[in-house]
Amino acid sequence: MSTPERHWTTTPLTADLVRGALELERTERGLLPHRLPAWARAQCADPQLALAESQPSGVRVAFRTAATAVELDTLPTKRVYTGAPARPDGVYDLVVDGRLAGQGSVSGGTTLTVDMATLATELTPGPVGTLRFTGLPDGDKDVEIWLPHNEMTELVALRTDAPVEPAARHGRKVWLHHGSSISHGSEATSPTATWPARAASLAGVELINLGLGGNALLDPFTARALRDTPADLISVKIGINLVNADLMRLRAFGPAVHGFLDTIREGHPRTPLLVISPLLCPIHEDTPGPTAFDLDALGAGKVSMRAAGDPADRANGKLTLTVIREELSRVVGERRPEDPHLHYLDGRALYGASDAAALPLPDNLHPDTATHAHIASRFAALAFAPDGPFPAGTSLPAGTSLPAGR
Repeated sequence: MSTPERHWTTTPLTADLVRGALELERTERGLLPHRLPAWARAQCADPQLALAESQPSGVRVAFRTAATAVELDTLPTKRVYTGAPARPDGVYDLVVDGRLAGQGSVSGGTTLTVDMATLATELTPGPVGTLRFTGLPDGDKDVEIWLPHNEMTELVALRTDAPVEPAARHGRKVWLHHGSSISHGSEATSPTATWPARAASLAGVELINLGLGGNALLDPFTARALRDTPADLISVKIGINLVNADLMRLRAFGPAVHGFLDTIREGHPRTPLLVISPLLCPIHEDTPGPTAFDLDALGAGKVSMRAAGDPADRANGKLTLTVIREELSRVVGERRPEDPHLHYLDGRALYGASDAAALPLPDNLHPDTATHAHIASRFAALAFAPDGPFPAGTSLPAGTSLPAGR
């Protein structure tokens, strides 16, 4: 008996079908999600920032449909590092009515080759690929396709075997989070396995993830992007990238934190705002940056990081994670009498010494998937507790519009 022919419906990919991006750029092929707006990107020419913000961590195509089959054409950009182990293809997560229902990858796409010695890059064009999910349950349902958190992805076409409409938001609060590569999702195996995505699922909130690998650097344009993004709850995880880059001294750090928070408060004067200090990272607890690749480990085919600073330089104002935690606690404590909606969370409550013994960081810097799950559970239990910094309450007021792609 032959299988009935499937009749596909092609739905234009528009902003009302994309969640978690601050902006959608129209390209020759389709739509490229960005997690920083164009005006912010124009203020910094760092290629690492350009790469990080265009990797769609937390971005998903969301719709309601009775379809049992879905196809999504995309053009991924895959990274290849010379001399380093091959990276796996990015993973797409299919979520149906809030539950993970499938995973897949897209072959082809553009290849970005990075020379580890010189950091020079070369782009090699490639073809569009197709992601396909079949066997979805019958009946109307909410469908989300979470894009790979670590692979730039242009959205080209969406096809289904039944019509689609934008998914409802169900009155859920919007949680806006900013952090480093750990928040971006480094070393997590799929986009819904990153700790912010898991925590958002546990808490039943809508995530906008501005975790920017290597770029949680107290940049003023990032603060303004946070200021201008409608949200019910905001968190900022500050510290590790400043040490990684050896970017700032103690004299500049405290005022920069004040300025960053001042800017956010211009747009969100009473929104619950949680400042999170660094998770435990043994190599940098008392040793300043910069952070460097362990070349011996790299030669053996393993990626590992080391602290290249001198502990004696703490006396000259170099930052360590211990120093940063002390300063963040002080800054938040100073501001709290005038800002009762501002809160502080020591990152070691999410991942501390006992956690490091049971779940060590594979490369001395980034958590693996199991550790992301652990951090998410801790965060959900602490931040979304009845007496926590993110209490239950109403979501964005009726009529509040989120800019394109959010």
